[in-house]
Amino acid sequence: MDVHINEVVSTVRAVSNDTMLSQRALEKIVRTVLSAMRAQRADEERTKTDRRVTNGARDEQEGED
Repeated sequence: MDVHINEVVSTVRAVSNDTMLSQRALEKIVRTVLSAMRAQRADEERTKTDRRVTNGARDEQEGED
């Protein structure tokens, strides 16, 4: 039994592994990650400061831990 297809409509997209991300997209990802890392570090510093036990404002002014 022979099968004949008269017409086929298809969309084919081919990409190279090297060009999966444009330079602009990669830069945006890097900026977003770096920003999130800075925010996380700042949050960790605030948490560390909040948990620190001191003898009051005088110790903090003198830089004692």
